[in-house]
Amino acid sequence: MTINRIGLIGLGIMGKPMAKNLLLAKHNLGLYARNPATLESFTTNNIEKYSSPAELAENCDITITMVSDSPDVEEVIMGKAGIIDGAKSKHLVIDMSTISPKLTRSIAQSLKAKNIDMLDAPVSGGEQGAIDGTLSIMVGGSVEAFNYAYPVLQVLGKNIVHIGDHGAGQVSKACNQILAAQTVAAVGEAFLLAKSSGVDPNKVREALLGGFANSKVLELHGKRILEANYKPGFKAKLHYKDIGIALKSAEENNIAIPGTIMIEKYLRKLVEQGDGELDSAAIGKIVLDGNG
Repeated sequence: MTINRIGLIGLGIMGKPMAKNLLLAKHNLGLYARNPATLESFTTNNIEKYSSPAELAENCDITITMVSDSPDVEEVIMGKAGIIDGAKSKHLVIDMSTISPKLTRSIAQSLKAKNIDMLDAPVSGGEQGAIDGTLSIMVGGSVEAFNYAYPVLQVLGKNIVHIGDHGAGQVSKACNQILAAQTVAAVGEAFLLAKSSGVDPNKVREALLGGFANSKVLELHGKRILEANYKPGFKAKLHYKDIGIALKSAEENNIAIPGTIMIEKYLRKLVEQGDGELDSAAIGKIVLDGNG
């Protein structure tokens, strides 16, 4: 099937650079934003701006959603004048937000009843990955929908993996968020041990970068922690939300993930003390300050 126009809903830290990359790839783009001011910087000829998700979906072949949380996704897809009200048969919704796997499956089922397909395709890589078009994209849904969407996803990311059926992408993202958050905490603990022992944590990090403990988190967030630079690439309040999704999924599956419970405590502390807008690397700050 030909893709004549791609719709995008959500022009925040992630959505805005994603839109720009789609334009650079010469795609015609339809945009809708709940805050119209975010549309002002988009003025090129191959953009159409719409007044509702339904109107956007009616005029696009694919609609990408990149919004904050499960209720936001439910609203733009299933709510009044939502995507489901405007999308034609064979339309494809690609939800790149991070939301509940259970809700994803429910929405996919409702869309299927109207012959609308869906992929859950949450991402990892933060704002810089969105800017560079190097996001890791974890995809749930049918193989046919994945193959159709793949050229579009290639514009936005480099590591694109079809995980399984609806909801599998969101489960994979929950796993990602668990690993990322716990590794930040581990880096913070390592630096705390170094400092308390009178050893320079900068030198410790330098040494560990060349060994088995090396990771992107140690490289990038370790530097952030040492510099106390928590300018947001991925906000702590969003990581807190994502860890909540992971814990809820674990509860639904009747399993225990105690390390994630600890991380939820750290992130909750950040949010409660007014630091939810900081980058989630500030988990390390909580560890170093002994406020966990």
